[in-house]
Amino acid sequence: MFDNSMIPNELLTYFESKGYNVDRNNGTAVIKSFSKPEDEIFSLYNGVGLRHMHSASIIELRGQDSADFLHRITTNGLKDLTKEQIRKTIFTTEKGRIIDVVSVLNFESHLILVGDLSNKIKVMSWINRYVISDDVKQSDANHRFNILEFSGPQADSFMTWVCGSAVSDIPVDSFKVMNVEGILFFLAKMKDERGFKKFWALTDNSHTIRLLNYVLENTGPFDFSLIGEEAYNSFRIEQGIPAAPNEICDLFNPHELNLSELIDTKKGCYIGQEVLARLETYDKVQKKLTGLTFESSVELNNETQLVDSENQSAGFVTSFINSVKLKKPIGLAVVKKNYLNEESTLFVVNGNSKTEVRITSLPFKK
Repeated sequence: MFDNSMIPNELLTYFESKGYNVDRNNGTAVIKSFSKPEDEIFSLYNGVGLRHMHSASIIELRGQDSADFLHRITTNGLKDLTKEQIRKTIFTTEKGRIIDVVSVLNFESHLILVGDLSNKIKVMSWINRYVISDDVKQSDANHRFNILEFSGPQADSFMTWVCGSAVSDIPVDSFKVMNVEGILFFLAKMKDERGFKKFWALTDNSHTIRLLNYVLENTGPFDFSLIGEEAYNSFRIEQGIPAAPNEICDLFNPHELNLSELIDTKKGCYIGQEVLARLETYDKVQKKLTGLTFESSVELNNETQLVDSENQSAGFVTSFINSVKLKKPIGLAVVKKNYLNEESTLFVVNGNSKTEVRITSLPFKK
């Protein structure tokens, strides 16, 4: 088993010492906002935001067969993954449904898998199920590491400001070890959904707070903000980014969530390959992730339904937020293809309430 307290205790103490309110709910602890959500959203869209990835799952794989094993059971090609490279791949069931989307970091002596905490037990159980004679040993690494994410249009310049010119030497989808004022961490460079460079600082527990302090003392001329849950969730829905457990779960397959680029169609078999190949080859994908604009606010629960004017099921509402940027209620849904045009009017039914919604293309535009 693993600790699912979301924010580690030492970080809770650190954030509380800085005067931030930690929200504790159902055994989890998060910070809804560090400042005004409008200021945090501004940094994500125009500057640089720093988010502690408290809901990240971190799994370590050791053994000489680890990369080959993942290559065989997940959707993307990993045999050619070299030292210090990063590649996303998807664990899928025999029916092609998503177990989790993970980023694989190759440390040569071992691999680190970064996914979502809500899917962690499923992924570790899935790995155990298929390791037979392979030299693969997995372990839970959440208790050893934290991940700080830096994103936004100014993220590249900001990380150069903090870490120096060595940042420009890191290729996209790669990572390097950094030493900043004696603070050691791994810095990973990737691209976000908008094409901007984003960074993960993978730190061990002994260096996380030192790195946070250093960054907060050296924000320079940048539009910098710490990012809380409210602003980030609004941002990800506005941008149409699927996340666990709402979208990335075993209700949907990668084609439905617009994740087909994480499937290597040339590498041959993997678990769920036949189903996913057949869906794509014969154009059998019946639903797609899209945006919804709501007439008024709603509360999602297990009884929530998405229907058409004749009360026929039209798909599944997966996420909802009162958008910080757009100043209106929006959401994400996996909707049947015949409704996927902006002229479609659908309804969210919740008990006796019925709210009109409009199909909206992603990402949302003001």
